[in-house]
Amino acid sequence: MSAIFNFQSLLTVILLLICTCAYIRFLTPSLLDKNKPGLLGIFWKCARIAVKS
Repeated sequence: MSAIFNFQSLLTVILLLICTCAYIRFLTPSLLDKNKPGLLGIFWKCARIAVKS
């Protein structure tokens, strides 16, 4: 079964995405910038969520 249809798996994938983005931002802050459009901008938002909490 896909992670999209299983709620617990979907939450796990989202949590791993947020933690991974925060780690990447910690290592290379210039890679994730709030002014970048598209996927890198979404990754920056995920990293920002991890820093706020």
